[in-house]
Amino acid sequence: MPNASLLPEELIAEILSWVPVKALMQFRCVSKTWNSLILHPTFVKLHLHRSSKNSHILVMYKDINAEDDKLVACVAPCSIRHLLENPSSTVDHGCHRFNANYLVSGVCNGLVCLRDSFAGHEFQEYWFRFWNPATRVMSIDSPPLRLHSSNYKTKWYHVKCALGYDDLSETYKVAVVLSDIKSQKMEVRVHCLGDTCWRKILTCLDFHFLQQCDGQFVNGTVNWLALRKLSSDYIWRYELVIFSYDMKNETYRYLLKPDGMSEVSFPEPRLGILKGYLCLSCDHGRTHFVVWLMREFGVEKSWTQLLNVSYEHLQLDQFPFPSTSMIPLCMSEDEDVMLLASYGRKEFVLVNKRDNRMDDIGGFDGKYYWPYSYDYVPSLVLPYRN
Repeated sequence: MPNASLLPEELIAEILSWVPVKALMQFRCVSKTWNSLILHPTFVKLHLHRSSKNSHILVMYKDINAEDDKLVACVAPCSIRHLLENPSSTVDHGCHRFNANYLVSGVCNGLVCLRDSFAGHEFQEYWFRFWNPATRVMSIDSPPLRLHSSNYKTKWYHVKCALGYDDLSETYKVAVVLSDIKSQKMEVRVHCLGDTCWRKILTCLDFHFLQQCDGQFVNGTVNWLALRKLSSDYIWRYELVIFSYDMKNETYRYLLKPDGMSEVSFPEPRLGILKGYLCLSCDHGRTHFVVWLMREFGVEKSWTQLLNVSYEHLQLDQFPFPSTSMIPLCMSEDEDVMLLASYGRKEFVLVNKRDNRMDDIGGFDGKYYWPYSYDYVPSLVLPYRN
């Protein structure tokens, strides 16, 4: 008589789809059937769909190794709840370390895009790897993207990279935006996970990117801050915009900044993602730090001011300019609490809007440099084509 306790495969898959990634990786040892199920693309997609969104972020920072005084890149997947409670110890826990040449160029559905480069005499070469921190699986290097200095601007701040997902072809893609010297146009190149080549997708009118290199993935698009050149009565001026490239349709458009936001200031505005929304933070009038959220992607009227706090309240220097360079790392589900990283003071700052309180809750002086964050969800997504 068959064992009545055996469950149908469909019910097993249903139950396992709610289990965290770490446990599932251990469950692969139960049987060949379970191993095959857990890595099957259909199950991977179901598990990703049911994973808790907006509950984790991935923090990237630089660290000085005390043993050989070598700069290394550190990546730490974090629970937002734990990070808000104790940022310093949470960032240290579960941190992955790399040679400093590797830079994070994007995070999407649990996959992290790592970028490396080589500078030749007359060219710059870039290549990428896909990595899943939850499963600890990493792909081999992508085909190199070689840029000759006679044709392209090759410095790191000219080459803009981003990782995104095309839900039509169900493909993860790296998009790179380049500045063509001869044609004075911008060019978009794309590499799909598992391919052996780069494709030239489109060209557009030349414009100036801001310093931030990595693009932000949201709603099927990757986005960078840029300055668009405008002319009026033979007078040239520059307008702050968001250059948005659509992964699925292979098109681009410009999104406008929030009404009431000043033009480019110092430090430069920064684009990010908070709770799955496009986020824009900036210095305003050298007196305030302001954070905006685009509630409905692509709709400029949906920009909402999330935070407006004075440097005096934060007790930051204001002359000759704020020694600030702050960045929002994450916020609570109810949006009442936000964690900032203050580069000038090398400290985490916790802002409680409900109680109108601001607290320094731990520093990264002498150890952490330039921490910034990405939306992250632990997943089973493979960093190679299955």
